[in-house]
Amino acid sequence: MRTLILGGSEFVGRALTDAALARGWDVTVFNRGRYELPPQVRPLVGDRTVEGGLAALADGEWDVVLDTWSAAPRAVRDTADLLADRVGRYVYISTCSVYAEPTAPGVGEEAPLVEGSPDDGDVAYPIAKRGAEIAIERAFGDRYVHARAGLILGPRENIGRLPWWLNRIARGGPVVAPGPRESPLQFIDARDLAEWSVHAAQAGLSGPYNLISPTGHTTMGELLDLCVRVTGSTAELRWIDPETILAAGVQPWIELPVWVPAGEDYNSIHRRDVSKALAAGLRIRPTAETVADTWTWLRALGGVAPQRPDRPVVGLPPEKEAELLKP
Repeated sequence: MRTLILGGSEFVGRALTDAALARGWDVTVFNRGRYELPPQVRPLVGDRTVEGGLAALADGEWDVVLDTWSAAPRAVRDTADLLADRVGRYVYISTCSVYAEPTAPGVGEEAPLVEGSPDDGDVAYPIAKRGAEIAIERAFGDRYVHARAGLILGPRENIGRLPWWLNRIARGGPVVAPGPRESPLQFIDARDLAEWSVHAAQAGLSGPYNLISPTGHTTMGELLDLCVRVTGSTAELRWIDPETILAAGVQPWIELPVWVPAGEDYNSIHRRDVSKALAAGLRIRPTAETVADTWTWLRALGGVAPQRPDRPVVGLPPEKEAELLKP
């Protein structure tokens, strides 16, 4: 497969690059050229946000393009229009955030969507992703796949969610553990997302797919227990009920990554139907593998994970943790 990856150097983008190379595909990566790429890759340098920034894509034909863009949808519009006659299929790493709120528990790809426009500039994340989806649909007809990912974890994570938990637990001592511990979680390892995306391209799939583990693939308790185990920490997980956590002014998802209390946000993040993707070949690795591999990667970096500049820094401030841990 002649493969064009837009991005291709960080987290999900790098996972896509690795997955395509592992299949022996011919891989071209287009990005700003800020990060080192595997030697087998053909690099093209450009910036989709500036006039003339797509010049490096003026020539060439590919069987598939894989795109992770999450900013202004007009950048995807311009790229899709430029490539429509020279690319067989467009696989877009989208998000379950394109579904309109509130989301009913267990709903699939038939759920209502937010409004979006391919012509938008800087807009909110869900609207930007939906605008990009529309741009691709218009340019490629039915020759597209929207891989609507949920929570993404794994090695090279540059958002900080699992790295924060691993580092905090590795320091030891009492640790705020947001309850209930049996609360089911959904997430996808970036490598599983990438493997399915290249599979979808090769298989000629079309349309939207929710890409995330089945509900209950893991729980909050199992995730944090695994963090204790892989770090070899003597940390003591102190489970605290959601009401106490919220009363202390703690921000779910941001200050306690991965965790949200029961309600509409929880349904949106951790209670989605993924039967369509599972039937189309999605395979989910054990949570223990994701946690262990992320810790191995994090230690190789000296414990300091990369941080995307367009995302908030996550984690519970020490003073809030200390307050919650008071007897």
